[in-house]
Amino acid sequence: MAATNRPEPVNMERHRYGPGRTLVEHAAEERPTRIQTATGNPAWLVTRYEDVRLVLGDSHRFSSAGRSTAAPSANDGAGRAAPPVVDAASFMVGQDPPEHTRLRRMLTPEFTLRRIRALEPRVRSIVDEMIKAMEEEGPPVDLVQKFALPIPSLVICELLGVPYSDRQKFQHLSAVQLQVNVSPEERNEAFLDLRSYMSDLIAEHRRVPGDNLIGMLIREHDADISNDELVGIALLLLIAGHETTANTLGAAAALLLENPAQLAKFLDDPDRIDGTVEELLRFLTPLHSGIPRTVREDTIVGGQPMAVGDQVVASLPMANRDPSLVDSPDSFDVERKPTSHVAFGHGIHHCIGAPLARMEMRVALSALFESFPNLRLANDPKDISFRRLTAVHGVEELVLTW
Repeated sequence: MAATNRPEPVNMERHRYGPGRTLVEHAAEERPTRIQTATGNPAWLVTRYEDVRLVLGDSHRFSSAGRSTAAPSANDGAGRAAPPVVDAASFMVGQDPPEHTRLRRMLTPEFTLRRIRALEPRVRSIVDEMIKAMEEEGPPVDLVQKFALPIPSLVICELLGVPYSDRQKFQHLSAVQLQVNVSPEERNEAFLDLRSYMSDLIAEHRRVPGDNLIGMLIREHDADISNDELVGIALLLLIAGHETTANTLGAAAALLLENPAQLAKFLDDPDRIDGTVEELLRFLTPLHSGIPRTVREDTIVGGQPMAVGDQVVASLPMANRDPSLVDSPDSFDVERKPTSHVAFGHGIHHCIGAPLARMEMRVALSALFESFPNLRLANDPKDISFRRLTAVHGVEELVLTW
């Protein structure tokens, strides 16, 4: 990839499993501070739990539609005329009510707890397949490539109706979209490729709508949803559906293995799985902040005046480590009582796939440590490589043995 020299944005700064030093220093200020976003624009950084929930929960004062989700160029990077590009407003993360409400209502039935429970046997089957493959290959294995990435990728492919055989293509293009240190031209080209891929796939589903989410939207809502909106929804779910869960699974396994006392507590009581997953989500918080919000009317957040047009970045990992949320927030404790953390965001843009992600984590982590009771890091924990300059935090690889 063609890397740029853009510095790491403060809101994306991490140190291993937690926020980075500069981010912590900004959070120590009494009110929101000024930073530069990944695009180089100035923004207010909001870090307190109460303030983060305020910004994310008030779509009237803080708009999600005030910036572009992508900025495609006029050609495809090779001098050719580019195909029509999905409008940024077609992506639910870049919409406000009533457009966002209309599209989200169409998707909600597919992510109810009842629907997730119906999916669980298939998820267990997929997890068992990955574990069997690991057993046959034998140690050492990179858990990211052999377990953490393929499980959510397979799940979201089956849910959407995307061929799993295309995973290398969409995983690569998704990674380009999420990285900060690639050129705008490369990101735009990857966006166009993703758009073209999904447009072609949706055209196939229109001919024969299958028993999947894309097929459902075509059969039941074709008159109420534009093709661009359908492409945008499918791309958003495809990218978010495998990137966030994959990175959380990899980092979660590493964190548990680095904390054997906490792992032992988790394994000693099967009923502790739900609380463990919530504490992992709070402590790890894979998404830095989501998209910036734009101030729609002069307001005050945390004592800081903000003017119309200002951008606001809400730090999810800092909010989840706010002492007002939990005691000893920098400690990882699987016995902690679950909290109303913001790892999945808050408000109307709270991650619609959160029930699916939680279920995947419960099933995958339980099966992994039950199947490999002697699972351990193959290298020094200090050598674990963490992702940088990308929208979703996690580990690059996790080499394990047993």
